Amino acid sequence: MQALIDVILPVFLVIGAGYAAVWRGWFSNDAVDGLMKFTQNFALPCLLFRAIWQLDLGQSFDIALLGSFYAGALAGFCAGYLGARYLFGRDIEDSIAIGFCGLFSNSLMLGLAITERAYGASALEANYAIVAVHAPFCYAVGITAMEVARARGRGEGLARLPMTVGRAMFSNALILGIALGFAFNLGGIGLPGPAAEAIDMMVRTALPCALFGLGGILYRYRPEGDLRVIAFVCALSLILHPAITYLLGRSTGLTSAEMRSAVLTASMAPGVNTYLFANMYGRAKRVAASAVLISTALSIVTIWGWLHLLP
Repeated sequence: MQALIDVILPVFLVIGAGYAAVWRGWFSNDAVDGLMKFTQNFALPCLLFRAIWQLDLGQSFDIALLGSFYAGALAGFCAGYLGARYLFGRDIEDSIAIGFCGLFSNSLMLGLAITERAYGASALEANYAIVAVHAPFCYAVGITAMEVARARGRGEGLARLPMTVGRAMFSNALILGIALGFAFNLGGIGLPGPAAEAIDMMVRTALPCALFGLGGILYRYRPEGDLRVIAFVCALSLILHPAITYLLGRSTGLTSAEMRSAVLTASMAPGVNTYLFANMYGRAKRVAASAVLISTALSIVTIWGWLHLLP
């Protein structure tokens, strides 16, 4: 119970404050859009740039860590696709969008915030290693699957596929922040003191603003669509992904710190990007939006359960 009160509740109170502010009309939808644009295009890319720039790449990028997390993510994608296709009778493109909901967990806004609350800022190295690969990996899987399905449906070849995937990925500010972080890290590039301090000021705004804005975004999502599919997606994100990560982490001998970061990140609800992906292709939008809202609420309890299992 103490973990629920001290670790999880403060994070969800900030989300709840954003939700309530929009619900009561104290914060407009336009203001939410502006806040999210600031966090996703500026503050969060600065946070990722700063973290990866200073990361010990050789120490942090452990194959067992990334393998445990991303095997669980891929299992969520495959289970989501197969379940949507063969259990619920959705077409191929809908099934890919639903599979993407099981693939893309909220590793940044929720994963970093919960891990930091639970174990302190010094415990985030493994989180940053996961986050550095997360958006590129998930978008590469989702966009590739969708573009292959669409090309085959139109009877077209796949020659344009690499350009399509690359353009979609590198128009994302988060991925640009990650790429710059790697470039500065590998190149041993430094910044003048005032510039580094300015980035630090941006970084300190990132998570609180992102969580408050996430609450405002969630207010827009009304639970609608096939509730069986939504419940299925919630189970993939909140149970299947962290369970596979936990079992693989134990079998590969992850350290306590790596286990905490990997399993907690895997246990997060689907990120808002799952709805953006569904909206980009016009597929399973109601399922994606409702799954983000409902699983985020349910994760208050499931994250508490995973915290009790971790060393």
